Amino acid sequence: MTGQDRAAQGPLAGVKVIELAHIMAGPVCGLMLADLGAEVIKVEKVPGGDDTRRMTPPEQAGESSAFMMVNRNKRAIALNLKEPEGLAVLRRLLADADIVIENYRQGTMERLGLGYEALRQDNPGLIYVELSGFGRSGPYAERGGFDLIAQGMSGLMSITGEGHGRPPVKVGAPVSDVVAGILGALGAVSALQARSGTGRGQRVDTSLFEAGIVQTYWQSAIAFATGNSPGPLGSAHPLNAPYQAFATADGYINVGAANQANWLRLLEALGAQPLAEDPRFAENKARMAHLDELVAALETYFKAKTTAEWLAIFEQAGFPAGPVLSVGEMHRDPQALAREMVVELEHPTVGPMKTLGLPIKLSETPGGVTRPAPLYGQHSREVLREAGYDAEQIAALLTSGVLIAED
Repeated sequence: MTGQDRAAQGPLAGVKVIELAHIMAGPVCGLMLADLGAEVIKVEKVPGGDDTRRMTPPEQAGESSAFMMVNRNKRAIALNLKEPEGLAVLRRLLADADIVIENYRQGTMERLGLGYEALRQDNPGLIYVELSGFGRSGPYAERGGFDLIAQGMSGLMSITGEGHGRPPVKVGAPVSDVVAGILGALGAVSALQARSGTGRGQRVDTSLFEAGIVQTYWQSAIAFATGNSPGPLGSAHPLNAPYQAFATADGYINVGAANQANWLRLLEALGAQPLAEDPRFAENKARMAHLDELVAALETYFKAKTTAEWLAIFEQAGFPAGPVLSVGEMHRDPQALAREMVVELEHPTVGPMKTLGLPIKLSETPGGVTRPAPLYGQHSREVLREAGYDAEQIAALLTSGVLIAED
């Protein structure tokens, strides 16, 4: 089955999405819906388009690698929404849309006449996904937001890093951006399901702040129960030990002794059975209370062999462990390849290029990655023709500068 065949069978085939979003959270939301088969039309500003187009280096054949990563599977139209004619075109596209995604600051869409209350007058079934820094209600609703700010305010940066007394560290990936996009997509498909029974659309409101907060389930459980906020533990777990990275003779290895059976299995594989009789390490509660001593006791064993040697031993023992891979090593990992998490596309200017695959596997309607990210204005003419514009009308919009099309 080809990638195109898989996309045609995606569970969201036939769903029309208008993406009025830029940078990351909104585009990730559109990306998830597109990968699952929705027809996503990305509306980019004139001039310049999505700011991610200028997030370089790196670039490939003049195209931003960052833009191409989060905008594959979409078509794009470049439209000047500061002009009445541009707004009229967008309203026409929205009239029969199922979902619209926007991640502008509070009030921007309303000033353009594109707020939910205005749009639902023409399209009562419209699902209106709003992704913002802090949500559309509450004392911070007017604030803009970025991943770094959300990570700090959600508590994430207080639990990330090597330990107490060290400078705050953000999670390396923009997790609040990415998770906000995924939450937006989940909200959108939930609203689609609700609409199937009511015929009515609704607003879907989530934020980077909330996307950061939901990363703290374990740490929030501790704080609610004890009144104390847990701090950073490096790679260690706040509730189980040993569950972290250990230095080996040539690198690092992650081990997960998250229950008593695996703790005993680890000791047997390490040849460290005497530690099972040590009252400091007998049960998980004791191990957590003596975590520094536990790590020191185990490090001697781990440093005696290479990562590869330990992985072979642990696999034979049925103990959960894994190497700490670089991003490039992950791209070459046989499991990532087998799960189609690295796929190749043909880009009109870049040529053959790689991107990440769809992380959700559906047996009957799988979806997939079928087209590269669009060039600026690549589908402007095509989208307007589908919306009922004739050649003369399209030419007039192009001449006026309201519409930009890739020639």
